[in-house]
Amino acid sequence: MTKQIWLNLPVKEVAKSKEFFAKIGFSFNEQYATPHSTCLSVGATNFAVMLFEESMFEGFVQNKITDTQSSSEVLISIDAESREEVDEFAKKVEAAGGIVFSKPAEIQGWMYGCAFADLDGHRWNMLYMDFSKVPKQ
Repeated sequence: MTKQIWLNLPVKEVAKSKEFFAKIGFSFNEQYATPHSTCLSVGATNFAVMLFEESMFEGFVQNKITDTQSSSEVLISIDAESREEVDEFAKKVEAAGGIVFSKPAEIQGWMYGCAFADLDGHRWNMLYMDFSKVPKQ
């Protein structure tokens, strides 16, 4: 069975994307870096998010890349340990040049989060979840 799952995303310029993600606190696994790709290492399990320049990505998928300005292919969610972490993260995203399209706010009474678009328009959100407040059915 599979040992690991990776998320692959197209980007216009790997260097600019790497700079953006470094500014908002991500680390990288340089083992998988090439001149046209880089690998974000996410969370305690070091989930791999590969960023490939568009021409390389198109070669892999043999399909047209989604125009992230008019549609979304995926929403990537990352967890937070507190509301304060969500607030600070949103500030880092804006300072690094990302677009926070959903400001930090309470969601459904048990989550607190924000959502942003990276430099290439991929949509992400960060959520703090208080499972003690999940409505019982």
